[in-house]
Amino acid sequence: MDSARDDVDQAIAGELQLMDPHVRASRELAGQLLDPQFVEVGGSGRRWTYETMLGELPDHPGSSPSGPRYEPSDMSGVLLSPGLVHLTFETILGGRRTRHSSIWRKGDGAAGWRMYYHQATRVPADVE
Repeated sequence: MDSARDDVDQAIAGELQLMDPHVRASRELAGQLLDPQFVEVGGSGRRWTYETMLGELPDHPGSSPSGPRYEPSDMSGVLLSPGLVHLTFETILGGRRTRHSSIWRKGDGAAGWRMYYHQATRVPADVE
């Protein structure tokens, strides 16, 4: 397998893990996938950091095994430079469609790939 494709695939695997309710409900598991310098600009416009995200993620939609689950689509990625991958995709959660952009950074040693930045944009119902 080519190295760039392998890096993109690993970032995609991490992204999909972060959509798993079991991972979202666990500060420890989610913390292994978020970079300590993580920042997110959510669909609401709110800015999240590593600590605020880990503190509130278990209460977010998509974090309960009995609730709605993320349905990702059109996920693709590109290697920006060695150790840096940009992903784009859409999700549906509870009828709400959202477009996403995330940057994954490869950590040193056993740290592996971690989400460094995430942007979510809600898609209005009348937008194709």
